[in-house]
Amino acid sequence: MSEVMAFDTHRFVKNLTASGFSEAQAEALAEEQAHLLNANLATKSDIHDTKSDIHDTRADIHDTRADVQENRVRIEQVKSDLEVKIEQLKTELQRDLGAIKASLLKWIVTALIAQSGLIVTVMAK
Repeated sequence: MSEVMAFDTHRFVKNLTASGFSEAQAEALAEEQAHLLNANLATKSDIHDTKSDIHDTRADIHDTRADVQENRVRIEQVKSDLEVKIEQLKTELQRDLGAIKASLLKWIVTALIAQSGLIVTVMAK
């Protein structure tokens, strides 16, 4: 911070000496008071810098919100794509299960016919 604080040290010293302080004490207090004010008060430059930081932060928040919205759209697209792929897989699985059932049924019928033929042959002897 720059020392631009307007503090009337002369008036401060005058008031203290009028109240019973020695001039050395009053000057020491005035110097310390000026130092404390200058060290702890914000200047126009500090306020301007803070406003600039706030503006930059708001811009960053705006950008982040835009990114979040963009990501939400992407997530919805991925979700939609996954739902379509899941439905395709279900359809393929049902088709494959149907083919397996038909093949299994064919083998069972063939085995029953063969077993029946064997039984007939054994009984005919």
